Amino acid sequence: MKVYKGRRGYDGIEVTVFDTDTNEETPLNHIIKHSPTGFEWGYGGSGPADLALSILTDAAGYKTAQNFYQNFKWEFVANFPYKEWQLTEEEIRKFLKEKGAL
Repeated sequence: MKVYKGRRGYDGIEVTVFDTDTNEETPLNHIIKHSPTGFEWGYGGSGPADLALSILTDAAGYKTAQNFYQNFKWEFVANFPYKEWQLTEEEIRKFLKEKGAL
């Protein structure tokens, strides 16, 4: 299972994917569609849109992400706490199932 983590520190924003099966943590690949300057969260702008698109692409593939990332942004990313957050693959799958994507 994957766990998506975001942290805001002195060096900026870091978003990673932790794979509980392999115990590996890697940076989340930034799918650039709206924000060339990077990820953000806690509101509904372009950085949060790219974060939503990137998380969903990693969890469910680009085609599914394209159809649901704006809803995902408003339901999750816009509401992430300022400093630090985490989201499980299970929570993402539940969201996609409720939206009829799975």
